[in-house]
Amino acid sequence: MIGLWLGLAVVVANLPWLSDRGLFFIARNVQLKSFWLQLIEWGLLYGLVLGMGFGLEYKTIGAVHLQDWEFYTVTLCLFAVSALPGFVYRYQLRRLLEQAGR
Repeated sequence: MIGLWLGLAVVVANLPWLSDRGLFFIARNVQLKSFWLQLIEWGLLYGLVLGMGFGLEYKTIGAVHLQDWEFYTVTLCLFAVSALPGFVYRYQLRRLLEQAGR
C-alpha cells in the first residue's frame, strides 16, 4: 500500500509540468501556461499527496502522529526531486525536440 502511494506521489509531482490545462481541467487558449500557475498547481498537489498520506496513516494505525517542521521540509524536498523529470521535459527536452523537428 505504501509503495502504491509513493508511486502515485511521483506521478502526481510531474503532472503540472506535463499538462497545459489550468488546474488540470480548465482549457487554456494560450499555448503554454505560466510557470507560476504550474508552481501553484504543484503546491496544491503536494498538499493533496500529504493529505492522502495522513489519511493512509490514520487508516493503518488509527492515529496521525504530530510532525515538526523538519518532516514537511523533507517531504517537500522529496516531492521536488520527484518532479524533476517533468520539469526537465517541459523546459529543456521539449524545446530540443521541437528544434529537431519532431
